[in-house]
Amino acid sequence: MSEAVNEEGAKARTRQVYGSVTSTKMDKTITVRVERQLKHPLYKKYIRRSTKMHAHDEENRCQEGDYVIIEECRPISKTKTWRLVEILSHGE
Repeated sequence: MSEAVNEEGAKARTRQVYGSVTSTKMDKTITVRVERQLKHPLYKKYIRRSTKMHAHDEENRCQEGDYVIIEECRPISKTKTWRLVEILSHGE
């Protein structure tokens, strides 16, 4: 696996996020729901927001409910710009 290199010759860090797998119906593709918390600008209460992302799963190892790490990569298809890094825990 090749890694990106910046101007100084150091390895560039790719963005990694954690999420749970919501769908494995496509071949070599998983849908991952990534949740984040943000503070409401007026009421100062923390609210949850989520984003669904498509990630590349080369060996179709994931199942629905798994908690995974995905990282940003080059565009693999129209909607897939993330790659599966690791399965942290399996769902029930």
